[in-house]
Amino acid sequence: MITTTIDKETQSALTPDNVIDDLIQGNQRFVKDSMQARAYQKQRESTVSGQYPKAAVLSCIDSRVPVETIFDQGIGDLFVARVAGNFENTDILGSLEYSCKVAGSKLIFVLGHESCGAVKAACDGVELGNITPMLSNILPAVKLSAEQVDGEANSSNPDFVAKTVENNVKLTIERIRKRSPILKEMEEVGDIMIIGGVYSLSTGKVTLV
Repeated sequence: MITTTIDKETQSALTPDNVIDDLIQGNQRFVKDSMQARAYQKQRESTVSGQYPKAAVLSCIDSRVPVETIFDQGIGDLFVARVAGNFENTDILGSLEYSCKVAGSKLIFVLGHESCGAVKAACDGVELGNITPMLSNILPAVKLSAEQVDGEANSSNPDFVAKTVENNVKLTIERIRKRSPILKEMEEVGDIMIIGGVYSLSTGKVTLV
């Protein structure tokens, strides 16, 4: 039973590689249904005075992707930013900069997922209210996938959707580095790493991309 949470000293001693290994091992436990038991009341109480998360995860809002659960993490372990299609914008970038530069997190993980509804909508050119400008953030991945995948360039082609999910993660990482000099410099000097992966709804596994 895990009763403690990360303190400043523990967080400071972590490296980005340590955090990657921890998240991968946590996901493996989730896949095997052998997750660690946690005393959430004690964890909640221990984080009232402060927080020192090890990583920031940029995820989709999809209800089937409970980020802390699929990485087998507890209270105080992760910052989680969520938006349909797991892309960056000014507010997300500011949140990630806070997570790493101010609060000391060692890793940014951009997490896409299988059969993403936002990605499918972008593939199909859906237009509806504020959804239209939101989906424009995913269109660069759609265009790139159209050059790489044979067959229909829409949601009826599962290979096209899967490639677009992957490309969206990769392009989001590229834009985070381009749009945030703070995070780019932190990664260059080894303070953080910015990586990505895709979560399988069917298996529960997160695959790095």
